[in-house]
Amino acid sequence: MIDSLLIANRGEIARRIIRTAKRLGIRTIAVHSEPDENMPFVSEADEAVCIGPANPVESYRNAEAILAAAKSTGAQAIHPGYGFLSENADFARLVEANGLVWVGPSADAIAAMGDKIKARNLMAAAGVPVAPGTQDPVASEDEAVTAAATIGYPIMVKAAAGGGGMGMAVAGDEAALRTEFAKVGAFAQRMFGSGDVLLERYFPRVRHVEVQILGLADGRVVALSERECSVQRRNQKLVEEAPSPAVDPELRRRFLAAAVKAGEAVGYRNAGTVECLLDPATGDFFFLEMNTRLQVEHPITELIHGIDLVEEQLRVASGEAPSFTDVPETSGHAIELRINAEDPKRFLPGPGQVTTWVEPSGEGVRVDSGYAEGTTVGMSYDSLMAKLIVVGADRDEAIARARAAVAGFAIAGPKNNLPFFAELLENDEFLSGDYDTAIVSRMR
Repeated sequence: MIDSLLIANRGEIARRIIRTAKRLGIRTIAVHSEPDENMPFVSEADEAVCIGPANPVESYRNAEAILAAAKSTGAQAIHPGYGFLSENADFARLVEANGLVWVGPSADAIAAMGDKIKARNLMAAAGVPVAPGTQDPVASEDEAVTAAATIGYPIMVKAAAGGGGMGMAVAGDEAALRTEFAKVGAFAQRMFGSGDVLLERYFPRVRHVEVQILGLADGRVVALSERECSVQRRNQKLVEEAPSPAVDPELRRRFLAAAVKAGEAVGYRNAGTVECLLDPATGDFFFLEMNTRLQVEHPITELIHGIDLVEEQLRVASGEAPSFTDVPETSGHAIELRINAEDPKRFLPGPGQVTTWVEPSGEGVRVDSGYAEGTTVGMSYDSLMAKLIVVGADRDEAIARARAAVAGFAIAGPKNNLPFFAELLENDEFLSGDYDTAIVSRMR
């Protein structure tokens, strides 16, 4: 097993990784920006190194500074968490070139899945269902219009190098397509360094369902179970639950089989997620993307399977067998609520100093938090402050525990979206389980 681990991240995911590493007897090293000096993850690590100012480009995205910290502290391995450099193939190669263990999939797998066009074509060749769309980057507005005539409107215009719900727009006709094509291309070039755009059929009523996979050290790829991620604002997830209320045993079998095919197509190792769109009217699903890292919502899978996914990641990276012989069966129902520093109506950022922070507790309640009283939520990083996770014997019990936990979570200082969750947990559409990715817009 790895004996020392540098966590190239911050906030709740850094604390989450540190917790498992310490349980396994692994020495932990935190890297942090200057304003993060007093954050909980820094004090909880065995060692800490300041790697630069607030701007992530100069700190959490600064590969040279992170590698220098690893060398100065004698770290054996680097865990990237999610975001920042977690899906950067060049960084993964650099880590290994410097003789360190990369806790994640191979750089080749990251690169293959990082370009949506290449990923889409690779999945289609492997027999994974993909939505009707383009196989190559669309070179011009006129070419986009010609392709759309074959695919059919409405059209999703997507940045080929995008991820996490960014760089996407919907066009209902030719005029909108011409406008959105130019906007998405410019955004993609600015944000991702590539202006390549692809087109896919847009499904007005769709659910977002994903499957957790693990590529094991012996070469096998296993699928755990699915997660429902359809409660979103601006294509960004707010709530996840597992198992999905839309997935019956036969559909689950198809989902898991497709996810294994996807992992095997790139020789996947470590934890990853195969994201799909599900047409609830037909039961058809289509590959969306593969996230080559640990997901924000991984705790709900842990709770229904009774495993620690960070431990499994470290086992794979160490060349060890998983903690289980057969994939554990699921038990119960889990829900995760992303507690963000944003106003609960328009979801606009609301940073500030935390003057009150009281976490809920009780049976089936887990809080993975990045902040505490006295810390400050700034504008330089993601607005996620904590993840409120609950598990119950069934969905009804999980929802009841979520309601109580939301009521018992006290935050003052930054704005927060707890009132939105209180509203959602009483919403008839959500309670029925028959909802889709437009549920938040209908609530607003």
